[in-house]
Amino acid sequence: MTTEQTFLVRLAERLPAARLRTDADTLLEHGRDWTRLHTPAPSAVAFPESIDEVQAIVRLANETGGHIVPSGGRTGLSAGAVATAGEVVVSFDRMNHILGFDAVDRSVTVEPGVVTQTLQEYARSVGLFYPVDFAARGSAQIGGNIATNAGGIKVIRYGMTRERVSGLKVVTGRGDLLDINRGLVKNATGYDLRHLFIGSEGTLGLIVEATLTLVEPPREPAVMLLGLSGIDVLMSVFARLRERVQLSAFECFSDRALAHVLARGLSAPFDTPAPWYVLAEFDADSEEAVAAAMEAFEAGVEAEEVLDGVLSQSETQRLALWRLREDITESIAHRLPYKNDIAVRVAQVPEFLTEMQALFAAEYPQFEVIWFGHIGDGNLHISVLQPADMAREVFIAECERVSEHLFATLARYGGSVSAEHGLGLVKKPYLHYSRPAEEIAYLRAIRQVFDPSGVLNPGKLFD
Repeated sequence: MTTEQTFLVRLAERLPAARLRTDADTLLEHGRDWTRLHTPAPSAVAFPESIDEVQAIVRLANETGGHIVPSGGRTGLSAGAVATAGEVVVSFDRMNHILGFDAVDRSVTVEPGVVTQTLQEYARSVGLFYPVDFAARGSAQIGGNIATNAGGIKVIRYGMTRERVSGLKVVTGRGDLLDINRGLVKNATGYDLRHLFIGSEGTLGLIVEATLTLVEPPREPAVMLLGLSGIDVLMSVFARLRERVQLSAFECFSDRALAHVLARGLSAPFDTPAPWYVLAEFDADSEEAVAAAMEAFEAGVEAEEVLDGVLSQSETQRLALWRLREDITESIAHRLPYKNDIAVRVAQVPEFLTEMQALFAAEYPQFEVIWFGHIGDGNLHISVLQPADMAREVFIAECERVSEHLFATLARYGGSVSAEHGLGLVKKPYLHYSRPAEEIAYLRAIRQVFDPSGVLNPGKLFD
């Protein structure tokens, strides 16, 4: 009997059959994420309902030599939640309760399986706002958001998930339960372990509870969508808007990206075609704020940087304009894109993007490349679309070849090979482009402290 089989037998003694599933459909669904680049092969999926059960699972893994892959909403794009080698997937679908709200602290305590949109709706019900937001909000879970330090569309104003976490309960790879920071605003008592677990992709411990801070809701948000004359004017348009209004988001996408969205039946925002578009969301709670936004638009037109634009006049129109940006990923999903999620300093975006467009034109002449991103925080998303007549394995190999050129260039800019999707299995080979060997050695040492037996998410981040 293998160690994984022994682990499974021992688990079956602790969990009822309904919460330890081995049927093919459950294994397939919970053994993969959105990457679809690896074949899922878990031995079972466990559905704990309490912290005690999570601890018991981790301790059994240590006793038997078994391995665990944590699973949230599985919306990741780096194969961080993929089980490929007979591991037991630990799903937090049943640990999905909002445990409490503190009106004075403006904090909410949740289990890891709470869906991001559910938390957003709860925050609105108490007159507040949970600002971590992205297109997968209806599926992604809070535990996964924390494990990958999720960003999204409002980072420019509110920061990453890291800024929202005031307390964590974590079951380490040893099976110990840590209650970290306990919601304190100030706590100068040595190392803040929260920030090790945030973004650790389940390699140090399993997040079993989180206390998150909420904020005041935006004041009458409005969206301005602008068509730009070229990517070279992006930063001047950004600077002009940022000087005049309180930006919550500043997103960019190419005409090719927009074309795929419009092909699904949405209406074009205006008649004038443009090679690039930006979507800016800002507080429009006064006539002065709206007037300032219009001044920025008119100045852009005079400078021949802005070709056309539209300002939302209602909540319905604001949401419709957002769809032009947020529907990009779904509109190209059927083309099985190869994705990269990278970051450079905000000021470097136009120069880097121009260099990358030239690289892809030379290296990918037969491929369609879709660009979009959170330009206000320096994050670019690159999706290379697979030609219909090309075999999948040939396409992936070609993309991986060009990725080496991409990341080598990124290293010259001091950028990150993964802005908000983590490393997982997909980005693991490229970590050295963003982190020097000395840093990676420290990362390995930290992992050894919290998970000395290597039971948690094996093969992720580094071997």
